Amino acid sequence: MAHTAYRDGWCYSADDLRLHFRDYAGDPGRKPVLCIPGLTRNARDFEGVAARLAGTRRVVAVDLRGRGGSDFAADPLSYVPAVYLQDLMVLIAAERLGPVVVIGTSLGGLLAMLMAATTPALLRGVLLNDVGPVLNPEGMARIRAYVGRDVRFASWEDAAEAIAANHAGGFPDYTAADWSVLARRLCREGQDGRILFDYDPAIAEPFTLPQPAIDLWPAFDGLAGLPATLVRGRLSDVLSAETAAAMAARMPAIERVTLPRIGYAPTLEEPESVAAIDRLLATVDHE
Repeated sequence: MAHTAYRDGWCYSADDLRLHFRDYAGDPGRKPVLCIPGLTRNARDFEGVAARLAGTRRVVAVDLRGRGGSDFAADPLSYVPAVYLQDLMVLIAAERLGPVVVIGTSLGGLLAMLMAATTPALLRGVLLNDVGPVLNPEGMARIRAYVGRDVRFASWEDAAEAIAANHAGGFPDYTAADWSVLARRLCREGQDGRILFDYDPAIAEPFTLPQPAIDLWPAFDGLAGLPATLVRGRLSDVLSAETAAAMAARMPAIERVTLPRIGYAPTLEEPESVAAIDRLLATVDHE
């Protein structure tokens, strides 16, 4: 994939962490896109999306605290959605971004829903990538089993093979080249030359605490009236078909896109996802 030029941007959180984002220039007359990655992911997750959209509108892809080029937090208990949301508000204000179209994968989609509940004026459209108000316990258990383990690999090939072994069930058509691309998005080279996941292992610490029961349906309801799209991999173990159907029943205007032979989480570079993003942005521009 040809890499589109971007600016490395930085802002400072309320607790003085330096937070990184990739800023792709585009038509200032169109609403910008804010790309928010999943729990263990980073701004590189949106390389394909941003490369395609760059030039047509501004695209900002963030590294949440503890990921990618952003600082690790001194307090692991700040790795929670409420603090991520505060960080995003700092970025949006510093870069004069709002209102934005949010493309949110997993955790990023949860943050989009929380934005709808707390700062709805900042949103002009939302794409939820493989996430909803209810998270499938089986998928969450699988994620808990690997998040935070300080695993290191001798080579990029080893990293790709390990990631394939963990996720192959959700991506039966992926080739070695596909897994290699994913490895380079998920991982980085450490100072010792070994390959490690590009996040602070301490992001897992909040998972070890008792989880309060939070009803996210009211936050999802906050998206009503906005152009909205739900992308789900048919093989996803995080967003169930039942929850996706309940979301559509609750918000009939949301566009549902289901990707065959894709699990958690789609790259948003699938042809169906590309077309859905274009439809969403065309609706936003029209409104």
